Amino acid sequence: MSMKEGNANKVPISGKIQDITLSQHHSENKNGIINFIFDTLPVGVVVFNRKIEIIYNNRQASLFLDRFEIPEEIPCVGRRIFDALEREKFQELFPGEITITKKLEGSPSNWIFKFAIPANSHSLIVLSISEDKISNKLNVNEIRQQYRLTRREIDILRRVLDGLKNIEISRDLEIGEQTVKDHLSNIYMKIGVADRFDLIRALLSTSYT
Repeated sequence: MSMKEGNANKVPISGKIQDITLSQHHSENKNGIINFIFDTLPVGVVVFNRKIEIIYNNRQASLFLDRFEIPEEIPCVGRRIFDALEREKFQELFPGEITITKKLEGSPSNWIFKFAIPANSHSLIVLSISEDKISNKLNVNEIRQQYRLTRREIDILRRVLDGLKNIEISRDLEIGEQTVKDHLSNIYMKIGVADRFDLIRALLSTSYT
C-alpha cells in the first residue's frame, strides 16, 4: 500500500480537533482547549516573530527557560530562515529538517531544537524543544518493580536521572519541595543508596536498558 493510499481516508488532525470541540465541548472556550493541549505536550513549544522575540511558549518551554537560555545558534538560524523566506529561497537553502542538537551546561542530556514554519504564515517560526533524556534509555518499569517504587517515586526518579534539582522537580510536578525530599529519602532507602550521586551511579551501572 502506498503512502498516498494509506492516508486517503484519514481525517486531518485539525479537523479532528474541530469535531471534538464542536460536538463534545461546544460550550467550552476553544482557546482554553488549545492551550490545554499545548501545555500537556511532552515537548517545549516556542513561537518567534520576525524580530526573534518570543510571542508564545507552552509550559514545558517555560520550564526549559527557567533552567537555561536559548542557545545563541537559535536566533542566528531564525534570522537566516526569515531572510530565505523573504527572498523566496527557503526550499533551496533549507531543503530538509532544520534541527540543532546541543549539550547545555548543567544538563546531563543533549537537547534537540527543531524549527517549523507554519504553511499559512511566513511571519512566525515555531521551535520545538526536547531532551534526549537519560531516563528514556532505562527500563523504568523494571526498576519500579524490582525496588517496589510507587508511581510518584518513579516520577521523581525520572527527573533526578535527568538532572533536575529538588526545586525544579517541585515546580514540574506541582508539589512542595519538602514532599520531593521525603519521596527521595524513600527512594534512597528502597534502592540502598545514600544520595543522588550514588543513586544515579547504581542505576546506570546496572543493565536496565
